[in-house]
Amino acid sequence: MRFSVTVPASSANLGPGFDAMAVALELPLTVDVSTASAGGARLVAGPDLHGGEDLVLTGMQAAARAAGRPLPDCRVSVRAEIPVARGLGSSAAALVGGLLAGNRLLGDPLGPDAILQLGSAAEGHGDNVAAALFGGVVVVLASGEQVVSRRVPVAGPLRAVLFVPDHEGLTRDARAVLPATVPRGDAVANAARCALLVLALTTGDFELLGLAMDDRLHQPYRVALYPYLTDMIAAARAGGAYGASLSGAGPAVLALTAPERAAEVRATMEAVADHHGLTGHPLEVPLSETGARVEAAELLPQH
Repeated sequence: MRFSVTVPASSANLGPGFDAMAVALELPLTVDVSTASAGGARLVAGPDLHGGEDLVLTGMQAAARAAGRPLPDCRVSVRAEIPVARGLGSSAAALVGGLLAGNRLLGDPLGPDAILQLGSAAEGHGDNVAAALFGGVVVVLASGEQVVSRRVPVAGPLRAVLFVPDHEGLTRDARAVLPATVPRGDAVANAARCALLVLALTTGDFELLGLAMDDRLHQPYRVALYPYLTDMIAAARAGGAYGASLSGAGPAVLALTAPERAAEVRATMEAVADHHGLTGHPLEVPLSETGARVEAAELLPQH
C-alpha cells in the first residue's frame, strides 16, 4: 500500500475568535506512506519541523489506539511548506496528517468526527485541527470533552496575505502574556465581533471584516511580544485589505483581501516590516477549500 496525506496550514482566531475560529490556507504538509515488511512505523525523511515529525507518528499511534489495532509496518516521509512556529498551524497539520495516515493504514475505521476529537485532545484546542481537517473557515466549540465544529460558508473570493517574520514564536509564550481575567466590556465586544465576523463572511459584506477582526482579548497583550502588530494591521487595511489580525499566536500577521488587492496589501505590510527592522517574507495564498485529503498510490506522481 502506498498513499499520501496532504494537510493545509491554518490561521487561528481571525482576531476575535480566540480558540474558536480558524481558516485553512493552501500551504501544505504532505505525509507519504508505504507499507513495509518489517521495522514498525518508521520516519525515513522529513524537514526540521521542531518535533513535527514526531507529531505525525504521534497521530498515527493515536489513530491505532482509538481503533484498538496495531499499526502495520510502514515507512513514512514528511514534506512541508508550512513555516514552523509562526502561528500557521504546523503542529495541527502534522497531527492531522498522522491521524489520517494511521487511519488509512488500518482501513479507515475512524470517521472525521473521531479524528477531530483525537486531534483536538492532542493539541489542547480544536481550531487549527478543524481547519486543517475540513478546510475553509471553521467555528469550533469545546463542550465538556466533546468538540463541535462547522464550516462557515464564505460568500465570495478572498485571498490571504501573510507577513511571516524570520523569528519564531512559541504558543506558550504568547499565552503567558494573557491575563487570567478580562473586563466584561472586552468580553462583550469580542462576542459581538465574532457574530459580525460570521455575518460578514456568510453574506459577502466583506467591508465589515475590518471592524469584525478587531480584538480585545489577546492581541492588545501580545503587542508586547510583537511591537509591529498594530502598525501592520493598520497598514494592511490602508492598503486595501478587508481586515487583518495576528495569525494564531503569532508572530505572522494575516490579512484577508480581494484577490486583485493582494499585491498592494503585501507591499504595505512589507513597508511596516522595514520600518520596524523586522526581517521576514510575505506570502500570498488562497484559502484551502478542501482541507486534508488522502490520495491513493495511483494518483501520486512516480519518482
